[in-house]
Amino acid sequence: MNAPWKSGAAGGRDPYAAFICDEASLDVLRPVAVEMGWAPEKCNKGGLRNAVQALSISASPNILLVDLSESGDPLNDINALAEVCEPGTVVIAIGQVNDVRLYRDLLASGIHDYLLKPLQPGLLRDALVNAQAVFSAPKFTDAASAKQHISTAVIGTRGGVGASTLATSLAWLFSADNKLPTALLDLDIHFGTGALSLDLEPGRGLTDAIENPSRIDGLFIERAMIRANDNLAILSAEAPINSPLMTDGAAFLQLEEEFRHAFEMTVIDLPRNMLINFPQLLNDVNVILIVTELTLASARDTIRLLSWLKTNAAHAHVVVVANKVQPGVGEISKADFESSIERNIGYSVSYDLKAAANAAKLGQTFCEANRASKASGTIRDIAKMVMGASDIAADDGAAPAKKSLLGKIDLKSMLKKAPAKASQPA
Repeated sequence: MNAPWKSGAAGGRDPYAAFICDEASLDVLRPVAVEMGWAPEKCNKGGLRNAVQALSISASPNILLVDLSESGDPLNDINALAEVCEPGTVVIAIGQVNDVRLYRDLLASGIHDYLLKPLQPGLLRDALVNAQAVFSAPKFTDAASAKQHISTAVIGTRGGVGASTLATSLAWLFSADNKLPTALLDLDIHFGTGALSLDLEPGRGLTDAIENPSRIDGLFIERAMIRANDNLAILSAEAPINSPLMTDGAAFLQLEEEFRHAFEMTVIDLPRNMLINFPQLLNDVNVILIVTELTLASARDTIRLLSWLKTNAAHAHVVVVANKVQPGVGEISKADFESSIERNIGYSVSYDLKAAANAAKLGQTFCEANRASKASGTIRDIAKMVMGASDIAADDGAAPAKKSLLGKIDLKSMLKKAPAKASQPA
């Protein structure tokens, strides 16, 4: 519908089509269409329902006039029209209800204009000329005033290390504390907890995007994403576990592109398997947070991730975040962990079981539910770092080369030094 225009999207489309309920309005429209150089045969008898049926089996025109006179619920019916309209179509609605609230609601839903019956040739002509101007207007952008978009990917080295907790907290901080329009994309399609952490139903937005990548545009983003607060919108899923993920990843790239236009911040909760299957997801990511625990398995996988990112995402600023840190408790000390991964740990988030339980009970993100906790303070520091990503120097935080895990460190002596009490689960 009235989505952001994309160059070349109009190729092969009809310039316009109309679906009008009454002959009197058609008699006004046809001469104006001829005057505009359009075929009068594209003025069809029938209202919105006819438009939905016709466009479900044929390409959408550049400009669509649709009559709402026979619609009992115009706003819901417009949603049905949006399901079959291709991106870039400019829609002009025609009706007989003179209601300012309806007019505003229709414009908010993506309608370009709303005309009242009986149609006036002059007003109709002006509306069509304005709609046509959408395609010829220069796409001017002021580089000085353009808002910079920062995209952050959060990757856990193991399941349960707290990557999703960090991702949701960062998204909430960007949106609530810093008032930045923020998108949270939870790519754990079957078992994601992004919406659950925010006490929201995930909806079908993400699964619809995967099934129909061609439908993704600004209007789709506006309707498919679930609003968590005034500045935070989330796109997630709870796909049936008997339905395997069938996609080439095109939908995810298109979503990221639309996020760059619609938001200032994007937070991607990126499971390891998605990173392996769709490495292109990191093409335009600015900051990558590797969330880990101080364990042997996490150290091994941190090494592997760092090596992979150095080759496949060298443009991004990579930060290692140690989560659930308890002094004197853990398989590996912080010093030994940094020695094994040959890199400094950027941030250490302390373990706080009571705070995590409190967040779950309240249906809030960790930082929202526990503003005064030490762990929340560290996550706020991480958020400040991410927001200053454009000022981060090329320094990747690498520590002086020492020894790598498994090949160069003495695992037996390390295990002997490890305390008998294992770290508690999240």
